[in-house]
Amino acid sequence: MLKGTGKAYRQSKRLRRELTLPEVLLWQRLRRHATGHHWRNQHPAGPYSLDFYCDAAKLCVEVDGEAHERSDRPERDARRDAWLAANGIMTLRIPAAEVLRNLEGVVRSVSEHARKRAPLHHPSDGPPPPLGEEF
Repeated sequence: MLKGTGKAYRQSKRLRRELTLPEVLLWQRLRRHATGHHWRNQHPAGPYSLDFYCDAAKLCVEVDGEAHERSDRPERDARRDAWLAANGIMTLRIPAAEVLRNLEGVVRSVSEHARKRAPLHHPSDGPPPPLGEEF
């Protein structure tokens, strides 16, 4: 699992107490395993704090408010996404307004992305079954 710096750990801890309404609504669904995967809230990764992170799928979900469209935020977000991609993590950016307008659709989309990215076999489960063998 990707670890964060000390500063990122402190920032993540603070951000967990300061979630926005769209983040709270999405977190309530993700933490109940609505996607079938385990999610972390405000997970520290390198110098960053990820809104939601699924390690099995190597998927980061960012809920972006209006501030992400202003000033140098688009460039900073692009650098962050590139850093995460270099570490094997895909970033899925979702507008906060979309979470408020269509929470179920957002959860379905996140679930589909996680399902496509998560491995079918976990090494900790032992060797994969032989081909053609039914369960």
